[in-house]
Amino acid sequence: MIRLFKVKEKQKEDAENNTGGTPVKKQCAGELRLHKDITELNLPEACKISFPNGQDDLMNFEVSIKPDEGYYQNGTFVFSFEVPPIYPHDAPKVKCKTKVYHPNIDLEGNVCLNVLREDWKPVLNINTIIYGLYHLFTEPNHEDPLNHDAAELLRDSPAYFESNVRMALQGGYIGDEYFEPVM
Repeated sequence: MIRLFKVKEKQKEDAENNTGGTPVKKQCAGELRLHKDITELNLPEACKISFPNGQDDLMNFEVSIKPDEGYYQNGTFVFSFEVPPIYPHDAPKVKCKTKVYHPNIDLEGNVCLNVLREDWKPVLNINTIIYGLYHLFTEPNHEDPLNHDAAELLRDSPAYFESNVRMALQGGYIGDEYFEPVM
């Protein structure tokens, strides 16, 4: 029976090629699931999704987050998403493209978010990840840091942490690290 399906697929492909029709790009299961996730997105107004490579490349996209409350209010942060072909069995790879002073995001853009690591399950979706990223900006977590200095300040001196965040958002140095303005 499996061979019958392969023969039918080959016949369909040959027919399209002989009639000059455009061959149909075969979608992997990850692309099908991702398409479903994207059509069902229910994002907060502070989050926007874009496809820098065009709508044909669903597996690579960007999400921008502009928090409307908290330490990072009015800053704009861009994340790149690289979705593996075996999605949803593996979580997408997410990187912050905006250099940010944050306890859960290091200076290279790596993100510490549980649903991208140990708590990922195939029932989760892109919407879950975007809400998790948004939550990192409204409620940064000093207990599971990638940037240990920022986490220590958040825990021990929230006012000084807030001052550093404001300086970084407006553009400036924190220690010997320069941050581009994101406001």
